[in-house]
Amino acid sequence: MTGADQIRRFAMLGNHLPRHCGIATFTTHLMDALGEQLPGADGFVVAMNDAGRRHAYPSRVRFEIGEGDLTSYRRAADFLNVNQVDVLSVQHEYGIFGGKAGAHLLELLRDLRMPIVTTLHTILSEPNSSQRMVLEELARLSERLIVMSKSGVELLRRVHGIPADQIDLIPHGIPEVPVGGGSKDRLGLDGKTVILTFGLLSPDKGIEYVVDALPAILAAQPDTVYVVLGATHPHIVEREGEAYRLMLEARGRHLGVGGSMIFHNRFVSQDELTEFLSAADIYITPYLNAEQITSGTLAYAVGAGKAVISTPYIYARELLADERGILVPWRDSGAIAREVVDLVSDGVRYRSMCARAADHGREMTWPAVARQYVDSFSGALANDTRRRRTSFQAQTLANRPAGWPEIDLRHVRALTDDTGILQHAVFSIPRYEDGYCLDDNARALLLMTLLDEAGTDDPVAVRGLASRYLAFVSYAFDRSSGRFRNFLSYGRQWLEPQGSEDSHGRALWALGAVVGRASDPGRHSLAGDLFHAAMPAVTTFTSPRAWAYVLLGIEEYLRAFQGDSIVEALREDLSTRLLGLFQRTSKQDWPWFEDSVTYCNARLSQALIVSGTRMHRNDIVDTGLRSLDWLVSLQLSREGDFAPIGCNGFLSRGGTAAAFDQQPVEACTVNSACLTAYGVSGDARWMEHGARAFDWFLGQNDLQQWLYDPSTGGCRDGLHADRTNRNQGAEATLSFLLALCEMRAVHQIESRPAPALALQLTS
Repeated sequence: MTGADQIRRFAMLGNHLPRHCGIATFTTHLMDALGEQLPGADGFVVAMNDAGRRHAYPSRVRFEIGEGDLTSYRRAADFLNVNQVDVLSVQHEYGIFGGKAGAHLLELLRDLRMPIVTTLHTILSEPNSSQRMVLEELARLSERLIVMSKSGVELLRRVHGIPADQIDLIPHGIPEVPVGGGSKDRLGLDGKTVILTFGLLSPDKGIEYVVDALPAILAAQPDTVYVVLGATHPHIVEREGEAYRLMLEARGRHLGVGGSMIFHNRFVSQDELTEFLSAADIYITPYLNAEQITSGTLAYAVGAGKAVISTPYIYARELLADERGILVPWRDSGAIAREVVDLVSDGVRYRSMCARAADHGREMTWPAVARQYVDSFSGALANDTRRRRTSFQAQTLANRPAGWPEIDLRHVRALTDDTGILQHAVFSIPRYEDGYCLDDNARALLLMTLLDEAGTDDPVAVRGLASRYLAFVSYAFDRSSGRFRNFLSYGRQWLEPQGSEDSHGRALWALGAVVGRASDPGRHSLAGDLFHAAMPAVTTFTSPRAWAYVLLGIEEYLRAFQGDSIVEALREDLSTRLLGLFQRTSKQDWPWFEDSVTYCNARLSQALIVSGTRMHRNDIVDTGLRSLDWLVSLQLSREGDFAPIGCNGFLSRGGTAAAFDQQPVEACTVNSACLTAYGVSGDARWMEHGARAFDWFLGQNDLQQWLYDPSTGGCRDGLHADRTNRNQGAEATLSFLLALCEMRAVHQIESRPAPALALQLTS
């Protein structure tokens, strides 16, 4: 079976006619051509709508996305997944997608379960930080990248470090245009020398410099007519009306050449364009954007075998090389006039240039281009290692839940009284003398919030426990100092004026989850008030783990209140601090944040992964993934089981990792961080790492003993060199239940049947 035979359904994401823009035209014609190359496949379009507009699309457009509507991007991902698309072709231009530098697109692509082939219509030699991050994330999410020029390939390699073997060079498609001027009579241009510029008008097109050249051209060639074919770009009309076109017309009248200028102010059909191209003698693109990496209008003109004069933007320099056209300096009307007059008077040079252009254009026709796209799609299918499920992953997601325990809250209830959850237990009996701590009540609040959102057999009990733990967190907060207290005696006396920075961070994490996930208005309101009241103190914190917990809480909070500038600013500050710590401390053989690896280590990496993803900072995400990869590699036994670094000595740079005592909280944090990495990258090995850490609780460890105790619903406090710690405290039990909750959530997402979605379909 060939690659093309495997493509039963494909989709294209981009603009589509009748929306008026170059990418809409490109997408429409490419879909037409692909339909001929893949006659047995079902192809459809997901169309981008510009702000506030809807278009009368043809039936092939089956879903529409509002440019600034982030929710519609997520619905589109569901739509594509449900329709079992084999490959998605993305037509990318920064300006057609919402968010900073079009970053909303990434929200859609991250959720897809199919290979992505992205065509890059713009590649910048000096992108700003947002543009760089978006493009590099696109490259990470895409199996193949398509560019339309050799310069594009070079820019991707030099500026973004993208390997050449991920890039396909496929020219801009062109229609088959008859060579000659047979249509002049039908257009009323018989006997005229026709200069043509076409495309959507905007001030960066530089058409005024051709107008300024007309007096000199007409002095030498009085029968010359300059045709400007195309409507003003809709976004320009919104902002400035027809000011640019009116300026051009007034300029022509002032120079006395208005009678030799013809403006066709409309978006023309393919047939009309073909007719005007056939009638043209010279085509001019006087564009002012030096970075322009492709131009459909220039490609059309070259393919039609026209003599072309252009300013030296990137695409023109490449396409008009080898005397296929003429380059003139920027904003140089005199040079334009000289070259037009010379071409018209030198028939040999003119015909030779046209022949070279036509010959070059034969490989640019839409059928030829579509064949190359099919090859690229086939390559993406063959190399779809990031999205296709490995045999291990299929086993993990499909078969493992039968062996997983159910969510059992018996021991959590046993440890919980009217105040909150107690810290410790002797065996499974609560130990009153150790009292309570904010750390464990925050963990318990986080667990109940996740369970309540996911659904449970006993929602009343879960919500009651959630309220109790939230009440403890609220009582722990000292509004006069803006800090939480941590340790509370069984007699309800606080044992310290303020708690650790880490406990403060864990509390903010749990509160953020309540704000982001809870449906109960009382819990939601109280958590939001506490979250904001406790935030200012964080700016003085020096604990990296506290930073990480707060970042995880911010991620949760922004699920509900994305756009809260104060919270987003704190996220940027803490992420930068954590990244800076890594950059100062790490070495090639020690890619870590500190000179030691101690407790809850994976939360540092996880915080960078989630924050960098939402901030569209690839450097932050990559640091999180790199550090997590190294951390995971340290924590494997010779048999390949998860073996967390022990708390009896931990690991110092240059030293040996402590083998014991191994703590449940470490298995929980590695499991959670790896599942986060899987969700961001789609790389199945992260699912394997996360499942291995979870299996530590269920006997896949150095002693081959279960830490989870099904008879009580609790979890043993640790793994010693010769035995398990039979005490079942809150931290251990909550760590297991949080890991179980996250594993079940991932399984439900991956294995659930196609949902009956209320989709934004077009008629």
